[in-house]
Amino acid sequence: MPTYMQLVNQVRRAVRNGTLRAGDRLPTAREMVANLAINPNTVLKAYGFLESEGLVSSRPGLGTFITADMEAQLAPAVQRHLRRGLDAWLKKAAAAGLDHEGVLALVNLALDESQSTEVA
Repeated sequence: MPTYMQLVNQVRRAVRNGTLRAGDRLPTAREMVANLAINPNTVLKAYGFLESEGLVSSRPGLGTFITADMEAQLAPAVQRHLRRGLDAWLKKAAAAGLDHEGVLALVNLALDESQSTEVA
């Protein structure tokens, strides 16, 4: 996955889980470059993509800000319950020898198969 899309997805997840909220300022491109050692154009491309989605807006001289909260899909109590189950599953996956990429591949496969059966 391209680096700019990784940044886009990280911001989306942070907004979805409430880590970032409407009005929060994202790090500047310069700050991101210093922290992540990536090309400034990559950050600008990610921010531009997020802006085209309406998730952020740039204010010249002030920065880039989250413009909309994404509605949480679950109540916090349900999310905590599911997270405990997920944490237990991740421990089992690690014990079985799956690395980070293996876990993501298995989860993506399950999601894809789940979505294809819902459509059919």
